[in-house]
Amino acid sequence: MKLSNFSKMSFGIGALGKDLCYAVISYFLMIYFTDTIGLTPLFVGNLFLVARIWDAFNDPMMGFIVDNTRTRWGKFRPWILIGTLLNAVILVFLFRKPEGLGTTGMYAYFSIMYILWGMTYTVMDIPYWSMLPSLSSTKEERDSISVIPRIFASLAWLLMGAFAIKLVSVLGNGDDVKGYSALAIGIAVVFMLTSIITVVFTKDRSSIEAQTNKKAEKIKIKDAIKVIMGNDQLKVFIGVVLCYNLVVQLAGGIAIYYFKYVAGSDSLYPIFTTSAQFAEIGGLFIFPIISRFLSKKQVFAIASFSPAIGLIGLVVSGFFIPQNVVVIGICGVLYKLGSGLTLGATTVMLADVIDYGEVKLGTRNESIIASFQTLLVKTASAVSAWLIGVSLTVVGYVANAEQTASTIMGMRILMGVVPAVLTILAFVIYAKGYKLEGVYLEDILNKVKTKKEE
Repeated sequence: MKLSNFSKMSFGIGALGKDLCYAVISYFLMIYFTDTIGLTPLFVGNLFLVARIWDAFNDPMMGFIVDNTRTRWGKFRPWILIGTLLNAVILVFLFRKPEGLGTTGMYAYFSIMYILWGMTYTVMDIPYWSMLPSLSSTKEERDSISVIPRIFASLAWLLMGAFAIKLVSVLGNGDDVKGYSALAIGIAVVFMLTSIITVVFTKDRSSIEAQTNKKAEKIKIKDAIKVIMGNDQLKVFIGVVLCYNLVVQLAGGIAIYYFKYVAGSDSLYPIFTTSAQFAEIGGLFIFPIISRFLSKKQVFAIASFSPAIGLIGLVVSGFFIPQNVVVIGICGVLYKLGSGLTLGATTVMLADVIDYGEVKLGTRNESIIASFQTLLVKTASAVSAWLIGVSLTVVGYVANAEQTASTIMGMRILMGVVPAVLTILAFVIYAKGYKLEGVYLEDILNKVKTKKEE
């Protein structure tokens, strides 16, 4: 099935809305909770971690549900639409401070809203990424398709990093509670519009099979467990994606604190994030190009070591020239250039791992496997937030006050040292365990194609 350029763009634009939603959570929810609402960092970190423990069960189960969905519109698009509508509504309530609640009620309200946000995001995100392998079966077209949603996603993170702080100030007229609330409503509207475009104008293989009344086999829970345990390349994918997301979530989560309290000006934060996101988009554009000339391992080496250099460079320069915008911009470029390459590589990895599982285990389970990507992103976000919350508490962080030397050193370690170690670990896992490339991968793709033609 060959996809038109319009269909590719319609699929890709769905990532714009959903990543606007995720970026505002990742970048600002913790500091919104601690500095605007007044929740303690330790509580927030623990909340994020508890929510992700629930997702360890919730996300794979959603993948199981999607893989067993049979409708005239296919198995992916109905859930994308349902999940988007639910998640958009929850997002609005998450950034709304209810009147009349006491301290206990406030903690309970935001805990419930955050857990519901994570659950409803799963309903939409898993089927969205599960659709990718069923849009094309050729390596070349898959490589080109995979970059499009990642570019839209990077654009979303660019917009959040560059303009969100200013928008909160303008929309709230100095009142951050009102500013965040108005921003959330705007994001929710864009989220719904972009998802509707994806659902209406992108048809995947499951949609076509449903229209031809082709009978699909139901999947049992024991088969789902077999898929998870029997796919060795899925385990490598989990290790790589978890490390990568820990890097970006940890650096992204602490960055607003780093520039506000360590560098001494939160106006530097948009400079860092804007340069970083432009670099990420650039990395996504060049990924298909350099993939023609370099092996997957070589591309991943560049992707892994570039962020380490950028983040360590930012922290080291912070001792001498903490507010030098040129150095901050360069460090941001190095940090997210590698991120763009990694996003391209792991998106292709996901599709390859699904094909590999079909050949090895005899069943094709896009959503069960793709559920791990959603789970890993949210797990990394939670672990990072928990680590930030615990660390800030241990080193004596006080919101909206001058920080001690030990607090500042803790922020430096979280911003540079820990992410650098994690991104290098991702490369080690990839180099040691990933084998889906070259002739071996071509053989797998040919077997999958032959099976479809039977």
